[in-house]
Amino acid sequence: MKPAKGVFVLGGAHSVYIGRGAPGFVGKDHPDFGKVSNPSVEDHLRDAVLGAVNETGVDPSLIDKGYVGNFLGELFTKQGQMGALLPRVCPALDGKPFARVDAACASGGIAVLACIDALMGSADICLAAGVEVETTVGSRDAADFMARAAHYASERAKDDFLFPHLFARRAKVYTEHYGVSRRDVALAVVKAYKNGQKNPKAHMRAASIDLDTAAAVTSKNQFLSDVELRPHMTLSDCSQLSDGASALILANETGLQKLGLSPSSVTEITATGCAVAGLGLPNDPLFLHNAARAAAEAYRDANIGPNDLSVAEVHDCFSITEVQLYEALGFAERGKGTHLLKDGLTEINGRLPVNTGGGLMSFGHPVGATGVKQILEVHRQLMGKCGAYQVPRALSVGMSANIGGDDRTAVVVVQQSSG
Repeated sequence: MKPAKGVFVLGGAHSVYIGRGAPGFVGKDHPDFGKVSNPSVEDHLRDAVLGAVNETGVDPSLIDKGYVGNFLGELFTKQGQMGALLPRVCPALDGKPFARVDAACASGGIAVLACIDALMGSADICLAAGVEVETTVGSRDAADFMARAAHYASERAKDDFLFPHLFARRAKVYTEHYGVSRRDVALAVVKAYKNGQKNPKAHMRAASIDLDTAAAVTSKNQFLSDVELRPHMTLSDCSQLSDGASALILANETGLQKLGLSPSSVTEITATGCAVAGLGLPNDPLFLHNAARAAAEAYRDANIGPNDLSVAEVHDCFSITEVQLYEALGFAERGKGTHLLKDGLTEINGRLPVNTGGGLMSFGHPVGATGVKQILEVHRQLMGKCGAYQVPRALSVGMSANIGGDDRTAVVVVQQSSG
């Protein structure tokens, strides 16, 4: 979709993403476990929303409406109706229309699309936020909660860890069909952790991993029950169970005028693509067809191609997902996604930097926040605001690709610097 009016990202903020492996996280092995607690959903949302207000300088009373991406609040934290949390964390929003949206791991992307729709109508300034807290239960219970992003009735019994199982199937079929090694795919993991170490908001900012460790298949890092798929998905291949929130403020041309802002101080969303495929229906493990549909729409309506991009954020829920998204987004031919990793083309200093802040693997994956986080990260890169992990050259066009489930909801957004 090409917005009928100009849509601009003014800026935003992330809370500090945390979880197991993060400095200060209160887990069962923490000396203060049971005495102190980790930040709540409300805490993370407050940090992100107030951070967005402070970073942009926007008077929150001028925000017309907004949306919160959240998937599993009732299960992880017993909290629903997240839209009504916004005026709780930011009283100036009291009385404004806010609502929660859910599209599993693409909830944040859908929240931004909902804001864009609002900006095409009567709203001029909108707030998009996303939040999730996922560390309140053990990994098996968390995996069961996450399985709601699949067709639970027909797919849940495949494995205790359903989504690692589904993407292990992709990894097995892909590597065997194209003759790609685990070591090739594991380069995505190494890149993610290297970038995350430069990001003070990243969940795994204190962690590193080398290629031998990322590619290793040992008894300690395998966890799937399916013996055939088990070697194709290890702990290193997985993104994090993270707590965190991200928020950004958007406006149309009228909104910019109200705020006294010029296009040179913001980035513009020039096109979006969104595609949804039916839960539990057969799909092709070799290719992310639904993501490719969304990308084709975004490229067409932005009147650009993959070679026009300067930076990208892609949904690396698993290492194989990043590789397959390279191909679905047209960065590489089918079967050649790992070539970009081997040639260093997606490193921060490469031709097309991808996931510069660490992606889902290292920055973290609080499910409802991820799509918002990606769009904000592209904005920050285009505006030169990423600090230690800033791409060291001028950037003009960026893309984010946010997917929910096993390629069931896909949101692709194209942004460009407006100056």
